[in-house]
Amino acid sequence: MNKKNINIVLIVLLACCFLSLKNVENFVFYKDIIIPKGWPKPVYNFKENKLTKEGFELGRKLFYDPILSRDSTISCSSCHSQYTGFAHTDHALSHGIEGRIGTRNAMPLINLAWAKTFHWDGGVLSLEAQTINPITNSQEMDNTLVNVLGKLNHSKKYKSLFNNVFGDSIVTTKKLLQAIAQFTVSLQSCNSKYDKVMRHEKDIFFTDQEENGHRLFKRNCESCHKEPLLTNNNFADNGLPIDQDYKDYGRLKITQNPKDSFNFRVPTLRNIEFTYPYMHDGRFMKLREVINFYTDGKIKRKTLAKELQQPILLNENEKKDLIAFLKTLTDKEFLFNPKFSFPK
Repeated sequence: MNKKNINIVLIVLLACCFLSLKNVENFVFYKDIIIPKGWPKPVYNFKENKLTKEGFELGRKLFYDPILSRDSTISCSSCHSQYTGFAHTDHALSHGIEGRIGTRNAMPLINLAWAKTFHWDGGVLSLEAQTINPITNSQEMDNTLVNVLGKLNHSKKYKSLFNNVFGDSIVTTKKLLQAIAQFTVSLQSCNSKYDKVMRHEKDIFFTDQEENGHRLFKRNCESCHKEPLLTNNNFADNGLPIDQDYKDYGRLKITQNPKDSFNFRVPTLRNIEFTYPYMHDGRFMKLREVINFYTDGKIKRKTLAKELQQPILLNENEKKDLIAFLKTLTDKEFLFNPKFSFPK
């Protein structure tokens, strides 16, 4: 990576790990991003969509601009708020234009460079294509790509911005999706207390309660929420009773394979303190409710994940300790970084 590209990366990804980066030796360059040592290699194809400062800023503007919706009333950020881990906390189910209610809760947008598939059911296979669903979904933005491109190509501002990024002012579907992906792939969270403890940063340690919570986590949770990403990016039936309104069977709709019934994506637990409500239908508002479900509420059925076949036994103090650990996954430098906020 030459000096120019290094400078671009540092500017674009300042918020991810670098606002208070002290131990530079704990991070490495990989393709177009900087990641902590010991993390797996990202799976995103940076060669096909090379990050630039201009591309990141264009994607950021598009992410926050309601121009993408049919009536120009909601943006990507309407359901993915930075302060809540780029998740949707106002409602159990995400809301679209004209107050329309969707069927699932919007997932947090965190560390997407490591994801091979997207959405709760894995129905999208690339970060670029992921944007198409909310734009065209009738319960969300209710728009068409043709209409979006028409709006953008009639905007002097956007034609100039696209020209700066792609060397051509004509807005195409490919350019639109690549620009938004340059922003969303940069939403990297790796500077929580948990991360600093794992990096052995000076004078940062778990409390006794957090330490015990970490032990309980490794014993009961890590088989699915694998460190350091706090997800295995797979799909599983976690034993959640089916919702009575939508009867959502998850990945079954995509694969038509009965073995995938009740299978949903294993979400990352990073910033879990702020990404409520929990589960694909937002049925739980508090972490205590989630933990109580796993200890006392799972439904046993043929598709239940093998990792959850045995009971999870936790007393009240252990539940408190586990929650204390989960709160160490909060990365405030990510949640409140101005580089990821509404562009001025």
